[in-house]
Amino acid sequence: MRIISLGGAGAMGRLAVRDLISKDKVKELTIADYSLSAAESLARELGDKCTAKKIDANNHSELVDAVRGYDVALGTIGPFYKYETKMARACIEAGVNYVSICDDYDAAAAILELDKEAKKAGITMITGVGWTPGVTNVFARRAANQLDEVEEIAVAWGCHTSDTVGKAVTLHTLHIFTGTIPSYQGGRTVWTPAGSGCEKLRFPKPVGEVYVYHVGHPEPVTIPRYINAKTVTLKGGLVENYLSKLSMMMAHLHLTNTPKKKAVLGAIINPMLPFLEMIGKPAETCSACRVDITGKKEGKWVRIAYGAAAHMDLLTGLPASVAVQMIGEGLVKKKGVMAPEACLDPPEFLKRLEAGGIRLYEGDDMITPLKI
Repeated sequence: MRIISLGGAGAMGRLAVRDLISKDKVKELTIADYSLSAAESLARELGDKCTAKKIDANNHSELVDAVRGYDVALGTIGPFYKYETKMARACIEAGVNYVSICDDYDAAAAILELDKEAKKAGITMITGVGWTPGVTNVFARRAANQLDEVEEIAVAWGCHTSDTVGKAVTLHTLHIFTGTIPSYQGGRTVWTPAGSGCEKLRFPKPVGEVYVYHVGHPEPVTIPRYINAKTVTLKGGLVENYLSKLSMMMAHLHLTNTPKKKAVLGAIINPMLPFLEMIGKPAETCSACRVDITGKKEGKWVRIAYGAAAHMDLLTGLPASVAVQMIGEGLVKKKGVMAPEACLDPPEFLKRLEAGGIRLYEGDDMITPLKI
């Protein structure tokens, strides 16, 4: 299996790269990154199977040439509202399978529109295989497979701010708290104010209870396409709730309503984050998600709850690595553009996540280990 990781030297990509290079079936892995020095440093660390290449994701012909000839390309260049379709179009032109950790709702909607082109190219493209979306989508599929009817799928995430670093993460956070975002309620898409619908939810420890809000994520965009549910919602929030409120305040002041404004604000905020994160910083940082599914089984109402927890790099990078491996091993047969709930076998996918160190739970209390 020959793999190229686009943005593989970044905070999220490098975990996936480390996992992939450890697999015997991966014979060659290229780390393609805008920072050649970072890519080369990581490649030297990982050994002879790994090489480095400089790429510019804004240069289409360069991207096409970079991915051509590989079995699967992994896309971890963010923010995805800028780069997801650029990476996808390059893979379609080159005829290369593609997996991404895309977590922006508008980017997910845009790449799904490339389905016919991907099918014509005879390739498999899976968008959003991180923790949310990704693990959450597969949880939804696992539950839906157990039910006769699905009424509601409520997806949520919570994390410590200091559980990750990077400019792309800051821009994503500003993006998801801005404007109106898609939710799926009563059988139709409803545009909901970002930052509305506050509630406190319990996540696996050490994340614990977090105030979460409607934010922009792909699950309400993709899940209704593949699972017949009346309602699909997504809420998220930071353990440090004052930072969630700060993001909402900046959005209300119209400081984040264009890509240029987000970039400027992100450049100002990033240097301040290490100091802000020190306020009440826990002994252990973590990220977590939960999915609550309500439906009917044999005429009776049933509620199923699943959760996962790990450091954000593992919780994001490992699912992407597993999806790449499943494509390379021929375990994903479908062609075209799709989300994880459409093509990843829940038992196989979750078994590999657990083996890789992600903690999986079931039940409302989020303390009972999931039996796969």
